Amino acid sequence: MPTVPTPIRIGYCLSLTGPLAGNSRSARLAHDIWREDVNNRGGLLGRPVELICYDDHADASRVPGLYQRLMDEDRVDLVIGGYGTNTLLPAMPLIMERQRFFVGLMGLGVNNALAYPNYFAMIPTGPDPNAALTEGFFELAAAQTPRPLTVALVSADAEFSRNPIFGAKANAGKYNFQIVHEATYPLTTENFTPVIDAVATSGCDLLFLCSYLEDSIGLVRAIHAHPFRPKMVGAGMIGPQNTAVKTTLGPLLNGIVNYEYWAPVPRMMFPGVQEFLNTYQARAGAAGVDLLGHYMAPLAYAQMQVVAQAVEATGGFDDVSLSAYARGARFHTVMGDIRFGINGEWPEPRVLQVQFQGISGHDVEQFRNGSRQIVVSPPDFTSGGLRFPYAEALSAEQTGTWARDRH
Repeated sequence: MPTVPTPIRIGYCLSLTGPLAGNSRSARLAHDIWREDVNNRGGLLGRPVELICYDDHADASRVPGLYQRLMDEDRVDLVIGGYGTNTLLPAMPLIMERQRFFVGLMGLGVNNALAYPNYFAMIPTGPDPNAALTEGFFELAAAQTPRPLTVALVSADAEFSRNPIFGAKANAGKYNFQIVHEATYPLTTENFTPVIDAVATSGCDLLFLCSYLEDSIGLVRAIHAHPFRPKMVGAGMIGPQNTAVKTTLGPLLNGIVNYEYWAPVPRMMFPGVQEFLNTYQARAGAAGVDLLGHYMAPLAYAQMQVVAQAVEATGGFDDVSLSAYARGARFHTVMGDIRFGINGEWPEPRVLQVQFQGISGHDVEQFRNGSRQIVVSPPDFTSGGLRFPYAEALSAEQTGTWARDRH
């Protein structure tokens, strides 16, 4: 009888419960699809792959113990990073102590201060991630006529918003926008009218928002209902990328400009991405995860492709060899070709700014292709023109006609 190969075990943790569960569970489904795909092709190095994933309950204090368990008790062959700064950063001291090869998913600037050479970031924010997240928003605004001059910064009082706000301040300086109002609000806020009242008092031209899921919904509703109309709104909201947020807000999103990492537009149809998303979307409903998966799923699948290609190229699981290979290689993924540079970040940022246009009703199908999320930055990936100012974008939607594009 032939010997059954010993499985390769890859371990990590995700916030499968708690406030980050939605995105984490999308990542988990993407990882499971990758595992099935690679095993259907014969596994890695001729061995089947198993994934061991623990729930950290969005509690950063649990993370080091879970990774210690994975390495010392489960004795996994490889560890990978979970989703977001809240899971990645607390894992780093132990990962650095053990000198492990570590590919993290979507943490913003996790390695900026640590400079750990074996960390690799699966996020397209480039070598200056704080600024890159929203630079396209400020660059677009600076190119408009008449040129906006002032900006208000409004963010949730939470850890995830700190780095984007640092980046927003840097971008405001770079593009000569005066900050005329800055405010934070508790994540428990339900009534956002006073927040927008204060913004209106500032008379700002740009309204920069850094919000999470429920507060994104509250802010967009409050802005839409308020008479004050900034010239551009959005930039750093963690919410409109989520399909449930899109369908909840529907046409209230029209005119909003916000960051994305991937969009279903022609210039981003990298090899394999549509095939993968077809599989993901066919299973998303039963799995209870984001129905489209555009924000999280391609990056999570690409994370595993990077790990697999490094293992195949080096012929094993030696962390030093894997890390050395990853520092110099070009990886072919559903996110396109990827390389890693300083601090394990991508050498060039590839963050999109999209504007919501033409949304009618709350049906999910209108978001399946790129017809309602127009990529307006950067030029390499644009799929249409910016509707400016925000009030004109709203007016065009409400009358069913489009105003002339302004560039």
